[in-house]
Amino acid sequence: MLKNKFISFILFAVATYSASFIGGISTMSAKEPWYSSLNKSFLTPPDWVFAPVWTTLYLFMTIAIWSAWHKNRKNLNIVLIYFIHLLFNTTWSIVFFVFHNIPLALINLFILIMFIIILTVKFKHISILSYYLMIPYLLWSCYALILNATLLYLN
Repeated sequence: MLKNKFISFILFAVATYSASFIGGISTMSAKEPWYSSLNKSFLTPPDWVFAPVWTTLYLFMTIAIWSAWHKNRKNLNIVLIYFIHLLFNTTWSIVFFVFHNIPLALINLFILIMFIIILTVKFKHISILSYYLMIPYLLWSCYALILNATLLYLN
């Protein structure tokens, strides 16, 4: 049993951090000089903040889905929602940094937040740990929505 839990945690971590890796590569390869030339809100944090915040949030997401998976008798429906949510999470970086499409990135982020809310609500009924681990991610994503909307307005 413990071996299966460890393997499932590793698989969820690989899937989750793959999304992070793809987003990070997209960001690094296409961010500059475009991003530096944008007018930004005074609410925009320094660049160094993003890596530790996202690394922590991806860990929280991994633990949340893993805990829900084991407490919900391995319900594939919630895993499917989680993977769809990861797709939108990854896509935002590509749409924003690679295609420089601020309006579409804003729409993508809104959809992502809807999936985060769905997951958070579902997790609340399955695993209170999973529920609480999603709250920082939801808050950070709402903050990102404000930043994205501000960039659209200012540029």
